[in-house]
Amino acid sequence: MAKHPTLLQHFRSFAYQNNIKDFDTALEYFTVFGGTGWDVDVSKSFDGLIEEKILGNYEPIHNSITRYTHGNALYHMLLSIIALGEEYEDGVFKKARVGRDKGEEAIDYLAMKSLLKFDLSVEKPLHESDGKSDRILFDLPFMRFWFAMVSPNYKSISSGDFSEFSQKWQQLKGNFSILLSNLFVRELVTQSFAQKFADDPIVSIGSYYDKHTHIELLAKRKSGKLLAGACKYSQKPAKPNMLETLKQKCKKAELDISDYVLFSKNGFDPECEEIKEGNVTLLSATHLSSLLDDLSKDDLLAYKNKKY
Repeated sequence: MAKHPTLLQHFRSFAYQNNIKDFDTALEYFTVFGGTGWDVDVSKSFDGLIEEKILGNYEPIHNSITRYTHGNALYHMLLSIIALGEEYEDGVFKKARVGRDKGEEAIDYLAMKSLLKFDLSVEKPLHESDGKSDRILFDLPFMRFWFAMVSPNYKSISSGDFSEFSQKWQQLKGNFSILLSNLFVRELVTQSFAQKFADDPIVSIGSYYDKHTHIELLAKRKSGKLLAGACKYSQKPAKPNMLETLKQKCKKAELDISDYVLFSKNGFDPECEEIKEGNVTLLSATHLSSLLDDLSKDDLLAYKNKKY
C-alpha cells in the first residue's frame, strides 16, 4: 500500500473489497469502517455490524489505538472535540480549555501520527485581520467515528452496555457522512474539469474560510483563476438562490471567481436550468457515483492492521 493513500483510494479499495456498487451504500459504511481494511457484509444490518465489529471488540481496538495516543487524556479530548464537529483550532482549544502552545503541540503530534490533517484555506483572506485558525480534519473515517461515538462512551461500552452509544448515534448518524461527501465532491470536481481545464489545470482544491465566511469548495488553477462551489443535502431539489448565496459569499470574501459549481444530492429545481451558463456547472448524486466507476483489483489496498 502507498505510504499515504488518498481518501478516494481508500474509498475505491473499500468498495471493491466488499463488492459494493451503489455509491450511497458505500459511503454509509465507509463513514464508519473506512480505512480499516475489514471485510464488511452490507447485507447485514448497519448498526448490527457496528456492534459486532467495533463495540464487541472495544478492548483490543482501544489497545491498538493507544499505541498512537499513549492513552493521553488531552489527545483523546481534542480528537473527540474535532470528531464531534469543531473543526477550527481556536474553537477546539477553547472547548478543551487548553492554551495555544500546548494545544498546537498536541495537534502537531496527532497529525504526525496520521490521525489528523490540516485543511488549509486555498486562498488567504485579503485582509490579514480576517484570518481564521487552521481547519483540522480526521485522516481516516474510522478514527473519526471512534472518537466521536466510541471513545466518549467508553465506560458503558467497555462494560457491555451499548444503550448510551445507540441513543447518541441515532442523533448523529443521519448527517455523519456529509463531511466525507463534501470531500468526495472535491474529487468529482477535479475529475469533471480535467478535460475542460486541460490547458489550465486545477493545482489546488479545498475550501475557503475566514472569520466571516466559509465556502465549501474553492479550486485554484495554474493561471490563478478560481472556481467556487457549494453543496446541498436537503431532500428537496436545490433552487436558483443556491447560486446567488454562493456568489454573495465570494463577494464578501473579495474573491474573483471565474467558474461556479453547485452540488445538490437530490438534484435541482427545473428553474435551475436557466442558470446553467458557460461558467456554472450543476452536479448531483448521479455524478458522484462516477467515483466508483471501473473498479478493479488494482484498486485494492493492502492493510496491515488487525482485522475484525
